[in-house]
Amino acid sequence: MKTIIVLLSTALICTACSRNSVATAPGNKAAPVKGELSYTVPEGWQVERPNSNMRVAQYTLPRAEGDGADAELVVYYFGQGQGGSRQANIDRWLNQMQQSDGSPSQEKAKIENTTVNGLAVTTVDVLGKYNGGMASPGASPSATPGDLSNYRMRAAIVETPKGMYFVKLTGPQNTVSRWDQAYTGYINSFEFK
Repeated sequence: MKTIIVLLSTALICTACSRNSVATAPGNKAAPVKGELSYTVPEGWQVERPNSNMRVAQYTLPRAEGDGADAELVVYYFGQGQGGSRQANIDRWLNQMQQSDGSPSQEKAKIENTTVNGLAVTTVDVLGKYNGGMASPGASPSATPGDLSNYRMRAAIVETPKGMYFVKLTGPQNTVSRWDQAYTGYINSFEFK
């Protein structure tokens, strides 16, 4: 009987704790953060249906002439306080790009911090062989890892009152470069409202 009472008490305590993910002082209630990240999708990007509930948005950026694959841009949101730290995500992204001379991608990457419409944004831009664990979207079924050797990744972490959003663009270097201005405009359109 004591075991049942202990288990029941534990279950009630756990249930009560899971209802409020933000710790507050007694008598204070945290107001839920209202608002969403909004942005303008550049002309020419193909809007795709996100194939995961972690993906807020997903786009195909049509390939540049001569490239064998399209580029893909994905916006991820895992929830407030979720998705890992800024540095953990930067490190993970850089580890997905292998340098032909064996040097760390950290040495070749361009990492910048800026503010866009009041939001802190960290951007990453790096070239290399993409080894993100899967073939690039848009790549032919016969694509081999050698096909991913001249890739470029542009990524961003957008910090909002609701938590961090993660933007990741990967594709052949020429295709990603073709969409540089559109990508920059896309990032600069981010607003939390």
